[in-house]
Amino acid sequence: MTRSLKKGLYVDERLIKKIKDKKPGDRTPIKTWSRASVISPEMIGFTFGVHNGKDFIQVFVSEEMVGHRLGEFSPTRKFTRHGGKMQKELEIAAKQKELDAAKAAKSSEETKK
Repeated sequence: MTRSLKKGLYVDERLIKKIKDKKPGDRTPIKTWSRASVISPEMIGFTFGVHNGKDFIQVFVSEEMVGHRLGEFSPTRKFTRHGGKMQKELEIAAKQKELDAAKAAKSSEETKK
């Protein structure tokens, strides 16, 4: 649900204060827990450490991000992979194919010498 236009976009006041204290182009991350803050044009070029519940994920703000929220770029859930026997067999086959390709490339280089 979006915020009312008459209320304006939500940007945390402490976050704006931290931005004003820093120089543009400064690469040190600005730590924040305010995932609901909307990215404004003043934030372009800064790196934010957005908290995801466990640790801080570094987010470098670019022009395309304006209007989005900081929390969109710091996922809270970690995808490991889909498991099972079939998936394991597929991964082993892909690894074997990669090793065979590397051996073939190495042998072709030796024959050229």
